[in-house]
Amino acid sequence: MTATQAFGRPLVSLAEVNQDKVTPGLLGFVIFAVLAFGLWMLMKNMGKQMKKIDFEEQPEAGAPERPTADPTTHGS
Repeated sequence: MTATQAFGRPLVSLAEVNQDKVTPGLLGFVIFAVLAFGLWMLMKNMGKQMKKIDFEEQPEAGAPERPTADPTTHGS
C-alpha cells in the first residue's frame, strides 16, 4: 500500500504548487522583523525619556491664583 492509496488522494508535490500565488517569503519576514525590532527599541527609549521628565505645572504669569480649599472652614 502506498501513501496515495492510504489517504485516498495523491499527495501534493512541490511541482504542483500554484506559481501565481504571491507570498511574502523570507524577505518579507526579515523586513517585518526589523521593523518590529526598531519599534520595540523606539518604545523602550521613549520610556526612558519619559521617566526623566519632572513636570510640575506653573501658573501663567497673568492668571490669578485659585484659592485652595481650607479644611478648617467647613464651607461657612
